This record gives sequence, C-alpha cells and structure tokens, in this order.
Amino acid sequence: MPLMEHLNELRKRLIIVAAAFIVFLVLGFVFVQDIYRWMIQDLGVKLTILGPTDILWIYFMLAGVVAITLTIPIFVWQTWLFVKPALTPKERKITLSYIPATFILFVLGLCFGYFVVLPIVFRFLVGLGNDMFATMFTTEKYFRFVLHMTLPFAVLFELPVIVMFLTSIGLINPYALQKVRKYAYFVLIVVAVSITPPDFISDFLVTIPLLLLYEISISISKFVYKKKENSV
Repeated sequence: MPLMEHLNELRKRLIIVAAAFIVFLVLGFVFVQDIYRWMIQDLGVKLTILGPTDILWIYFMLAGVVAITLTIPIFVWQTWLFVKPALTPKERKITLSYIPATFILFVLGLCFGYFVVLPIVFRFLVGLGNDMFATMFTTEKYFRFVLHMTLPFAVLFELPVIVMFLTSIGLINPYALQKVRKYAYFVLIVVAVSITPPDFISDFLVTIPLLLLYEISISISKFVYKKKENSV
C-alpha cells in the first residue's frame, strides 16, 4: 500500500486500541471497590489517606491496571492485523498464537509479583522497623509499592513471546542468545537485586525465575529457528 494508506491503517488500529482501553478503564471503575477490598483483605493493617485526591489516584491506578491487562490482547490482535498483509499464510498462523500467549504471560507475571515477591518484600521492610517505629501506611504509597512490585514482572514475563517473535522474523537466533547469556544473566540479576530487599532469600526467589525465563526463551528460539530452517 502507499504510505498514506499505511498511516490510515495504523491510525485505525490505534483508535481501536484506545477505544478498548477506555471501555476497560470504565469497567475497572465499576469494579474498583471490589478489587480494592480483595487486595487489602489479608493486609493486616489499616490504610489511611492524606487527602481526597488520594482516593481518585487509587481509583485510577486500580482501574488502569485492569484496563492495561485486558487491552493487551486487543493491542496484539490489532498489531497482527496491521502486519498481516505482509505475512505468508503460514506466518499468519504461527504469529496468531502469540495473542493468547502474550496475555497469559502478562497475567502470570502480575501474579508472580503479587503473590510471591510482594509478600516477601513487604514482610521484610515492615520487619526492619517493627520495634523502632509506629508504622502507618497511606493508601497511595502502599498501592504505588504494589505497582512497583508487580508491573515489572508482568513486562519481564513477556520475554519468551518477544524472543519467539523476533526469531520467527529473523532478527535474532538461539545461538546469539547463547553467546550473550552471561551478559543477560548479569542484567537479570541486577534487575532482581534492584527490586528486592537486601537479603539472600528474596534475591534468590526473584533471580531464579528470571534466569529460567531466559533459558526457556532460548529453548523456544531454538524450536522456532529449527522449524523455520526445515520449512525453507
């Protein structure tokens, strides 16, 4: 297609994604109180607010996470429709499988951050000042903390899908990933140590899944690469 037709097609896809995000954002607002109650039911402390704007921020944050999560399949689907004309029938079939995988891995990353990393980090930090300070948690700071402990993992868990896609279009291959393994390990360890408290157990619990994700990505890349070579 001419350049203007490509731009018009891109604009159409972006409008659909934006519209889906707004719809899911409204849906998130509808259930935001139920989500809030579910998230604090086992917290064990009473959250406070310092001003009325804190309430609005919490509403937007919770509804925004819901909207982002539910919009991901729509975004990937619209991206696939945009590049579909340039793909062969076989490539279309293969790349179509990325849509559910992207959503599932994003949700798994959120769950890992929320159910595994967050409780460990929270207990450790609270335990540091247990006998020294009277702790009071504001709602805004607590949920900002939750956001920092979950969203990075949701993004990192997309690594296998990204590697699979880049391998299928020929930008990377498993042998290149193996060559940079030690550098990748270093980066992942730095990320793990940066988002966890300074104790060995927390670092270990976060680092191991990230390294496993990288190894899984290499295995997936090998599978796609060999399949691609056999089809030539």
